[in-house]
Amino acid sequence: MDLTASGARVAVTTRRARPGLVPASTVLGGSVISMVGLTWDVQWHSDVGPDTFFTLPHLFLYAGSAIVGLASLAVVLLTTAAQRAGRPVDPRIGGRAVNVFGRTFAAPAGYLVSGVGAAAFLLYGLWDQWWHGLYGFDAVIDSPPHIGLLLSITLSIIGTTMVFAAAREHRWGRIGVFGSLAVLIAFSSITVLGLQQVNIEPVSATSAGTAMLAVLLITAGAGFLRRPGGAVVTAAILAVVQALFWWFSPWAARAYTDLVGLPVRDYVTGVPEMPALMPMLLLPVAVVLEVLFVLSRRQSWQPGRVSVVAGGVGGLLIGLSMPLQDVWIYSLRVVDLPTVLATGAVAGALGLLGGFAGWRFGGMLRLLAPASGNSGDSGKGNADA
Repeated sequence: MDLTASGARVAVTTRRARPGLVPASTVLGGSVISMVGLTWDVQWHSDVGPDTFFTLPHLFLYAGSAIVGLASLAVVLLTTAAQRAGRPVDPRIGGRAVNVFGRTFAAPAGYLVSGVGAAAFLLYGLWDQWWHGLYGFDAVIDSPPHIGLLLSITLSIIGTTMVFAAAREHRWGRIGVFGSLAVLIAFSSITVLGLQQVNIEPVSATSAGTAMLAVLLITAGAGFLRRPGGAVVTAAILAVVQALFWWFSPWAARAYTDLVGLPVRDYVTGVPEMPALMPMLLLPVAVVLEVLFVLSRRQSWQPGRVSVVAGGVGGLLIGLSMPLQDVWIYSLRVVDLPTVLATGAVAGALGLLGGFAGWRFGGMLRLLAPASGNSGDSGKGNADA
């Protein structure tokens, strides 16, 4: 038996089975680096105070987006070159190619979205630098350029999710979708702080917003997989991220203060700021949603309708738990019952919308994968953008 030839065939088969794994992993890695920079930066603001534009956490934020942008650009250029040379363009690599600026570029849909998010981040970064030059230190997280930066990163992660969804036939593609959705939930815990300006007493607008987005994204995981496990895996990955950041955030802030010789505030609580904003009961809620979806299959109920009910239940549970989570984390002695009940009610109503949209978004992600037998799509008939 020719082991050399057999090994070569195995190697070729392995490479063909993983088209696009390297660039997909690169854009996801860039998003994770940005997330590390964000949790570090938020903890710095809490434990140390205002900062300037050029700090180490900021460099992590910008380096992550730069990695996403460069990887997306490389895939777009390679796809454009392949199409112009008449070579087949594999739609499993980021999705079907879209014509950009007429037919100047051919960009896989996922990498187009992630690249646009990275480019927007650069523009908002320039605005943030101007903001620092005009006002000096940063004192709040929800300044206009910061909200723009967070939304830009969110757009990049949405593109990353699309990239992995296009490779749905592979295990790494499915795992990448769940990982990207978990990263989105983590980022949304900071983005919703923009809702602090919404004053609807006694409702906690940030908790209600967190509940809706969390339900939407775990339901998207369930709608993408269309069998038990999508919501639970997404929530489990978030739990791992939350646990790691619970240790990393305070450590990184204090290590950096020692490095630059700045003091820590006297009233530091020691609570990891960003991890504390993530819903801690998301994994049990995801289990509840999975049970509802399993029952719907056994009873032949329409999953789209069940997703609305499941979203409402999930939103209610997370909305009720978030104020109680704050009581436990910050050792508060009084439970504001009206806030708990009102937030739960509003979060439950928003959860209905989150479940409705999440299931359908999951279905849209499934459509990014090529139909069976079309993996060698030539790129003809591309849409124009």
